[in-house]
Amino acid sequence: MKYSYKAIINDKVETKTIEANSQNDVLAYLRKNKYTPIKIEQITPMFSSFNTIFNKVSFNDIVNLTRQIAIMLNAGLTLVDSLNIIEKQTTKEQLLSVVKNLEKDILGGKKFSEALRKYPQLFSNLYISLIRSGEASGKLSDILLRLADNLEKEREFQTKIKGSLTYPIIVITGMGGVMFVMMTFVVPKLLGLYKDFNIELPLSTKILIAVSTFMANFWPIILIALFIAFTLTQRFIKTPKGKSVFDKFLLKIPVFGKIISISALVDSTRTLSILIGSGVSILDTLSIIIDTTNNIVYHDAFKHILQQVEKGQKLGDSFANEGIFPPILIQMASVGEQTGHLDDTMMRISHYFELESETAVKTMSTLIEPLILVVLGVGVGFLVISVITPIYSLTSSFK
Repeated sequence: MKYSYKAIINDKVETKTIEANSQNDVLAYLRKNKYTPIKIEQITPMFSSFNTIFNKVSFNDIVNLTRQIAIMLNAGLTLVDSLNIIEKQTTKEQLLSVVKNLEKDILGGKKFSEALRKYPQLFSNLYISLIRSGEASGKLSDILLRLADNLEKEREFQTKIKGSLTYPIIVITGMGGVMFVMMTFVVPKLLGLYKDFNIELPLSTKILIAVSTFMANFWPIILIALFIAFTLTQRFIKTPKGKSVFDKFLLKIPVFGKIISISALVDSTRTLSILIGSGVSILDTLSIIIDTTNNIVYHDAFKHILQQVEKGQKLGDSFANEGIFPPILIQMASVGEQTGHLDDTMMRISHYFELESETAVKTMSTLIEPLILVVLGVGVGFLVISVITPIYSLTSSFK
């Protein structure tokens, strides 16, 4: 952040700008250099809100940062040197600030995991727990490589989901916008021509006239009502009861619900594999999974599993008791416990679920596109028939 200061030194008033993390840092700098501060204020750049949006640290930035640190640590560089090199190469302001602060904290004697805790919105509990286990075992570089692989797989999966949903969202949004404009502003003018003629209108035209008249007269109220409904729905979803209802509803949606379910299984099994393989206890691992699972159904299920494992029950049996986990996961968890290679079996089952998720995404893409075309065709067909049919009645009455 940039600050401007006005201070006295050698009986002269000096006004300059300086980069610092806080106003206190500027004050400390001035006192250290024997300045008498008069005024200190933060400089807010023009279009700062736009800069904040475009400079925001993204998930992609965290993935790249993790991979860069892992590669440099494996090449024999220290953590401070690695961060210093990344700092020189980083152009995004907010990411640069994060890297600088991490380097500063580590130089100040903090552990890497402790420095990361200052940014919970960027580094998850899983991320910090893995770093902490790497520090404890002396295998931070290896842990970072595994973490980078995990984040890249997560990024690849998110990209596939977003890619498959982009086309339907654009088409549905465009279709909705065109229909709203047509029904509100265009159709009423076309259908107004029929009022001057004494002809019996077909049912489809009467329905179209009623809908378009309502929308033409009350479209501002409709927009306000939609906005209020959207806002209230968002607020309801943020409540515990609302989130529970919403998450359960999502899981019941054909195809899409399966993708959500499989993605939760991919994340949880991969997390189990990485954490257990890194020396984290099963109880701590389950606690981290609970914190990182977004869907309330699976969140509650892992809570129950943690309680059962604390009482001495096996992980495979705990999975079976919940009733939402597939048999293959239950069997693999039991096998992993019996052989003592739970981390390997969880990584294998995670890969299996990844392949299943890819198939589900392809299925969803295959189904959505023709469905949109059918809906679009029915809507356009209804509009055309409702507008054109009365024309034939008019021509017949003239004859």
